[in-house]
Amino acid sequence: MIGCAAHLRVYEPLGSLPEDERRQWAAYVESGKAPSRPLLMAREHEAAVTAALAVPPRVTFGGQEHAFVRHLDGLTYVCPSRLQLRAWEALEDFCSRLPDEILEAFLPGAVCAAAEIDHDAWVAAHPDVRPGILSETWAVPIPWFVLFEADERRLVLGDRRQAAGAGQAGLAQTGLDRALVYVTAMSRARRRAARALHVAQRTLGDGPAIDSLDEIGRWLEEFHPHSLVELDYGGLVHLLDDETLSADTSVAEIGEALEQLAKGEIVAAGEIYEGVVARWRAVAGLEHAN
Repeated sequence: MIGCAAHLRVYEPLGSLPEDERRQWAAYVESGKAPSRPLLMAREHEAAVTAALAVPPRVTFGGQEHAFVRHLDGLTYVCPSRLQLRAWEALEDFCSRLPDEILEAFLPGAVCAAAEIDHDAWVAAHPDVRPGILSETWAVPIPWFVLFEADERRLVLGDRRQAAGAGQAGLAQTGLDRALVYVTAMSRARRRAARALHVAQRTLGDGPAIDSLDEIGRWLEEFHPHSLVELDYGGLVHLLDDETLSADTSVAEIGEALEQLAKGEIVAAGEIYEGVVARWRAVAGLEHAN
């Protein structure tokens, strides 16, 4: 199963982790049993769907802890999945958006209350642990694009798969699948986020765009300075044909919009920005398609 979601991940150097975690993930990497990136995404989505369809719905996940793994320049980087923690945080966000009487139509109050207790207890026992993955369904948030440059893109045009029927065996064999991914150093991502925030504050003033850029910059500061940052279009690549996916230049366009904004060309910047927003609005509209 492939979920229609994009992901922003932080991979921290294995050697930078606390001793217990370092031993755990070193053994995990050395075992050779770490799933490929697309297979791990598919397994996470399958686990989430299974939990949501349970009666009553559940928000607990058992089994082995997994991580996304990267090797670069002789170093190993890991991004622990922390699926349970992300599920708790997603549930809290979902619950905060709905009044209680409507929320009951989706989840029994007892399920939400139990999840909140379990989450609070886990955080109290692990105060320094935070998820290194942000996810967004049906679109890529515009602020994520500012962290990267066009030449950091990696595109693989594999077969398009249906959201509810991916061939997991094929994913496991190739480790590639269809993908559009950007990867950069944490230092570059932080610098770009800070510059984008400065330009936007100077030219636009306060507003939702400023808040989003500030939030993403603060999030990056929580991780090791020698980490890697990855933008993964995830399951969204299966919504786009080869021509559309190959022609996607959202990162470059948002970069150009910021350049125009820095020069005071607000109209030109706005036109570029709106073009990117319209493109992703069309993709998000597929959520409601038959």
